This record gives sequence, structure tokens and C-alpha cells, in this order.
Amino acid sequence: MSRSADIDFTFRSPVTAALLVRALAACGWSPEEPRGISYAVQDADGDLEWVSVPPHGVGNVLDALDAPHRQGQRTGLSLYHREAGTGGLLLLYPGRLSLSFSPTIHRRSYGAAEELTDIPWYLGQLLPPLFAVGLQGYQAQDMAD
Repeated sequence: MSRSADIDFTFRSPVTAALLVRALAACGWSPEEPRGISYAVQDADGDLEWVSVPPHGVGNVLDALDAPHRQGQRTGLSLYHREAGTGGLLLLYPGRLSLSFSPTIHRRSYGAAEELTDIPWYLGQLLPPLFAVGLQGYQAQDMAD
């Protein structure tokens, strides 16, 4: 049996990938993960096309994700917390009022129940910086597939 976990966030006003990266960097998060920087833009068919680039390309990646013509599309960016050794995928939705985070890189499990994701840890790391940039609310789930 596999599991999936995600946290959906809603904001008072639109956010950008650059704003999120700056805010989350203060708490140890970075778009640089073990494989470089992975990001996704929506292709002509509406699918997300994931690409990896070297770490020095972060400025170009953020520019691509925040380009005006992308505001009506889904985009994605991997985030990694080097000190904790964990990370995941951040998906920004059209209009940029909502986004999701899925812990997919060395997912932290909950101590008392190893099969569950340690959602409280992720919330503790993500809520303070996101609140500072206009977080309105969130919904978290960990489900067996």
C-alpha cells in the first residue's frame, strides 16, 4: 500500500514563486535539492513538464515560473530543507491564490506511526514564513492510495 500526503494553502492575494522562495529560505528551505533545481511549467496539452537544471540557474527558473503568461497556468518547483534532509514539490495554481506542497523527497514519517507523514513537522516549518506573506488558510491530508 502506498501513501500520499499534501498540504493545500490559500492566500489573501496572489503570490509568486520568487516571493515564496524568499520567505521559505528564512526557515531553511531552498529550491536546490540533491539533483539540482527541478521545476515544471505547463505544456500545450496542460500537463506539467518537469526539468532539472544546475543550482546556478535559480534566477532563470524563478523568472520562468513568474512570467506573466504563466499566471493562468500550473507551475511547480521542488523545495528542499538541507538541515532536515527532506523536501517536496510545491505546485502553484492558476491565479496564484492557492498552492500545494507534497512531501516527496525523503518524506518524514510520524514517529508513533511510521507509515504516516509527519504533517505537524511540515506545518511547523511552512506556516510561519507563509503566514508572513499572506497565508489565509490550509488543509492537510495523508491518505492511503
